[in-house]
Amino acid sequence: MPLSLPRSEIIQLPDYQLPDSLNVFDAAAAEAARLIATGPVPARILIVSDAWRPQVNGVVRTLATVSDELRAMGHTVEVIGPDRFRTFPTPTYPDIPLSILPGRKLRQLIEAFRPDTMHIATEGPLGIAARAWARKRGFAFTTSFHTKFPEYVQARTGLPTGIFYRWLRGFHGAAAGMMVATNSLRDDLIARGFTHIRPWTRGVDLALFIPVSHDVPTEDWASLPRPWFLYVGRVAVEKNIKAFLDLDLPGSKIVVGGGPQLAELQRHYKGVKFTGPRHGEALARCYAAADVFVFPSLTDTFGLVILEALACGTPVAAYPVTGPLDVLANTGDTVGAVDPDLRTAALRALNADRAACRRHAERFSWRACAEIFLSHLAPLHVP
Repeated sequence: MPLSLPRSEIIQLPDYQLPDSLNVFDAAAAEAARLIATGPVPARILIVSDAWRPQVNGVVRTLATVSDELRAMGHTVEVIGPDRFRTFPTPTYPDIPLSILPGRKLRQLIEAFRPDTMHIATEGPLGIAARAWARKRGFAFTTSFHTKFPEYVQARTGLPTGIFYRWLRGFHGAAAGMMVATNSLRDDLIARGFTHIRPWTRGVDLALFIPVSHDVPTEDWASLPRPWFLYVGRVAVEKNIKAFLDLDLPGSKIVVGGGPQLAELQRHYKGVKFTGPRHGEALARCYAAADVFVFPSLTDTFGLVILEALACGTPVAAYPVTGPLDVLANTGDTVGAVDPDLRTAALRALNADRAACRRHAERFSWRACAEIFLSHLAPLHVP
């Protein structure tokens, strides 16, 4: 069964500016951020992440793109991911490798790089080991909250989320700052007792994802009746894709992506076009050709695919939850629609302004994303 949308999950996003007290570090961490931002260039920036290439997901895209931007700004950036360690596949999710006992080798890699600052991007084995290394030495570090793992686990196992949020609160509580992508996620985490939360928005590649001829991207779409409703992303239970595929919509449904639920959905939804993963210009053409991009997830913390679709001029339909509410805030129905009834949102989005979609996406810059990230970093050795 697709995940339902309980009334408690429908977020009403207020139209307000963050209070200054929530946008800045406490005094010590603010000074640490200033030292990094104004210190000598290049700074040596270390990112430790359990999500890294060759994985394909929003966390990897964000870290890779921000790293490239930081290097272009003159900094030296090193990313330590599971590709450097012995790994085993994540249970129920074999595409995600987890590092086996990474502590000793990770320590050697960190100390060989000699970082000025360290950011821990994930809460897996590498993140846990990096946190332990820093805590043992009294070093400062930052973290980021990319994924609602408690909800992911609940979707797969039925286990309550509370115990996992308690653990996550302890993990991030030791950091000088925890970066989050949206206002609504910040509000949710504050309500759960998280502290030291720092805003860190996202960006989109405006050169790759562009509006092109609203035509057929590949020959195998030519016979599909329009309108074309598109999903792009990981094909997994936590993405709530069945909620999209079960909708009574005109035209055709298209799913671009791969993942552990792909074979199951292909068996049960014979009328849906499954293309498998697409990348680069081929992916951009898929976005640009679609009439509506449908984002059925209830558990994402942002949704880079939303920005990619908008940059290609394609309106978005989604539930009113963290991510879509934030990206589409204050746009009315000009670039898409959010609604507790996903079918209603999809049909409303057909009337959106494709030129307005592109203009809205142009507000999100990867360079600005990297600069915000840089401003929140804390020196490893705080004076």
